[in-house]
Amino acid sequence: MLDQIRALKQAIATYTITTSEELEAFRLEFLSKKGRVQSMFKTLGSVPKEERGEVGKLMNETKQLAQHRFDEAKEVLENTVDVKKSATDDITLPPPAPVIGSLHPLTQTLQDMKNIFYRLGFTIAEGPEVEDDFHNFTALNFPPNHPARDEQDTFFIRKSDDEDVMDLVLRTHTSPVQIRLMENATPPIRSIMPGRVYRNEAVSPKSYFLFHQVEALYVDTNVSVADLKETLITFIKLMYGSDVKYRLRPGFFPFTEPSLELDIWWGSEKNGKWLEILGSGMVDPNVFEASGIDSKKYTGFAWGMGVERICILKYGIDDIRTFYENDIRFLEQFN
Repeated sequence: MLDQIRALKQAIATYTITTSEELEAFRLEFLSKKGRVQSMFKTLGSVPKEERGEVGKLMNETKQLAQHRFDEAKEVLENTVDVKKSATDDITLPPPAPVIGSLHPLTQTLQDMKNIFYRLGFTIAEGPEVEDDFHNFTALNFPPNHPARDEQDTFFIRKSDDEDVMDLVLRTHTSPVQIRLMENATPPIRSIMPGRVYRNEAVSPKSYFLFHQVEALYVDTNVSVADLKETLITFIKLMYGSDVKYRLRPGFFPFTEPSLELDIWWGSEKNGKWLEILGSGMVDPNVFEASGIDSKKYTGFAWGMGVERICILKYGIDDIRTFYENDIRFLEQFN
């Protein structure tokens, strides 16, 4: 592995970049999302644990070298005046091509998820990001003393001890959209709820105070756990490929009973690990009753997942903070 990385580093160091065409060829070969540097990082999971420190350090050095060579060559080319192509000398020449942006990786991932749900017959529902306590907590079967109601977990816009004044929060999940949908629609309901959510969490490579969710809700007569399981498996195979290794295990959420969590195997067969990607379950009858749905007549399932987690696994990104830094060098990899 080390010899392969050193060979890649040598190829980057000796690559000839004298024209804009060669600069673009360098970017595509080494720095694009399907380039050799990104592919190199995807192999880190197969490296024995005791060797990962040395291998990871060399990988980062290689990535930094590639980015440095690209930035340096780009600056040189931008500051070089080609007299023959100067617009002031020959006004018949076409103008330079405009720099074309690209969709943010989170936007691309969310669109991929929406397309899968469209194929499965789901529509899209949206709701407010500032929510009241009833729709964000109470209707979803959260008990009064649940930790999520504390200020160290939730951003409160307005919090009052007066029972006549309703608390307002930045929604902690898109589940309130499910409640509002059930309050205003008659089953059958088959919809997803994408959107931004907020948690009072410390910023780290694995967590952020803002992230995106996609939740799904299906309500009809005779909806069963088998329907939930089949839908989950279909989604995960369409997202990650038919050969994806997955497992379903019991979980707990206040608003579903029974509850299931879905993990996928990430990495090599020997050195990979199970990663949770979503929580799901059958809608609790209390949630139906709070939303005005007859729980004796209808059943349903729901699940929720973080778009960032899906995107991180899809593209091999190791730090959630990079999604929000607007670093052009990061975003250019997703052209």
